[in-house]
Amino acid sequence: MSYNNDYNNGYNNGYNNGSNNGYNNYNNRYNYQDNNQYNYQYNNQYQYNNAGYDYNNGYNAGYGSSAKIISSEMYNLIIGGVLLYGFIINAIMTAVFGDSIVSFVLTNPIAFYIGYFILAIAGTFMVRKSDNPVVSFIGYNLMVVPIGMVIAVSVTLYSAIGYNMIVATAFGITAAVTLVMMIISSIYPNFFLSMGRTLGITLLITVVVEAIMLIAGASLGIIDYVVVAIFCLYVGYDWAKANAIEKTVDNAIDSASELYLDIVNLFLRIMKILARANRN
Repeated sequence: MSYNNDYNNGYNNGYNNGSNNGYNNYNNRYNYQDNNQYNYQYNNQYQYNNAGYDYNNGYNAGYGSSAKIISSEMYNLIIGGVLLYGFIINAIMTAVFGDSIVSFVLTNPIAFYIGYFILAIAGTFMVRKSDNPVVSFIGYNLMVVPIGMVIAVSVTLYSAIGYNMIVATAFGITAAVTLVMMIISSIYPNFFLSMGRTLGITLLITVVVEAIMLIAGASLGIIDYVVVAIFCLYVGYDWAKANAIEKTVDNAIDSASELYLDIVNLFLRIMKILARANRN
């Protein structure tokens, strides 16, 4: 009887200890592996999904960007400084080299257009694809120079026929409209951010229609008003976008480049509308 009790006790203890320890070890191992795998997959997926900031037009604020975040004041100061720099370069080109630029464009139109598209496309590519502020700023300059030549030709020719007041008026209207659109965009940013794709499609259709009419030798004054409306909205859109992305030096330069294009196109179209009205 004692032997049986000892045997049963030993067997039960051994079995229970072994079974329980084995089962517990299995559970611990299972829980460890399962939890680690779950945490690894979930956390990595979560981090991946949040690595960059995307919004509906496909603009990426920098996947995995390690750029230094700057203050809102410095960010806006850089945007304003880059814009001012571009406009000063354009003003110098117009005031100092305006006649020479007009002469070159009129005598070498093909070379001008080829150079314009090469520089503008290269500059746009550098600005949009680079995360390095130095590279983006170089790209910005590649955009400013050919566009400055277009501004110089327009302003010089208008001034030559006595439209100096029109140039000044167009500049004042452009500045006022830009300021108003930025203020409205700051109040209703989501409204402007939602219209990115619509603006792009509308602008593309307008450009195609205008190109067809140009080839056909026809003109339609209302197109200038449509383009003005589109770029007014683009100013609001690009300003809202500038304030929605990470505030880095590179993003400030990129945003200034977009706003520069909006403002220049707005200025040229307003000047054209005023000149047409003056002729009539």
